[in-house]
Amino acid sequence: MLVVGMTGNIGSGKSTVAQLLSERGATIIDADVLARRAVEAGTPAYEKIVERWGTSIVGPDKQLDRGALRRTVFSDAGQLEELNEIVHPEVESLRQRLLDDARQRGDRIVVCDIPLLFEKHMAPRFDRIILVDAPRPLRLERLVRERGLRETEAMDMIAAQMPAELKRAGADFIVENAGTLNALEQQVADLWTQLVQEADARYAFS
Repeated sequence: MLVVGMTGNIGSGKSTVAQLLSERGATIIDADVLARRAVEAGTPAYEKIVERWGTSIVGPDKQLDRGALRRTVFSDAGQLEELNEIVHPEVESLRQRLLDDARQRGDRIVVCDIPLLFEKHMAPRFDRIILVDAPRPLRLERLVRERGLRETEAMDMIAAQMPAELKRAGADFIVENAGTLNALEQQVADLWTQLVQEADARYAFS
């Protein structure tokens, strides 16, 4: 099984690339999905978060109000790190469980979509690393237009991450997502061909 880490700063288009890889046969393990599962009402992480930040970040349905929590922590690096220290161990536990399941099924290529892959020094855990990137002004525009964020909020979220320029050196594959969807699809098709070739070569005799 070829285990690939995929990352990219917010607004780069990782979700679109993940969808295109999934359509070609990749098993996708999405850290954002796992993060939501990790903080569902009643989980240990949920209890710790509410104890730390209070009920103002809890919605009427008793689930976390992720928007309220984001506005609270993203402008304060210390609080963001506190939140990450609560959530990330739970996410990692869920990810390992899904990787074990994929290995038992005999899945060929697993792509783990992890926004903070480099920030959390996780690159050595993967056979290959994909970086999805786009210019910062375009990422800011996407966050405001597609997610409905205020520009200042979007800028805080971008500033909270390691600059993409530093991540490019650590990536095996870079997907440039600044053009059309057709151009992106062609890049992903080429990338998929390379991943399949590597998976076949690496594990042909395993």
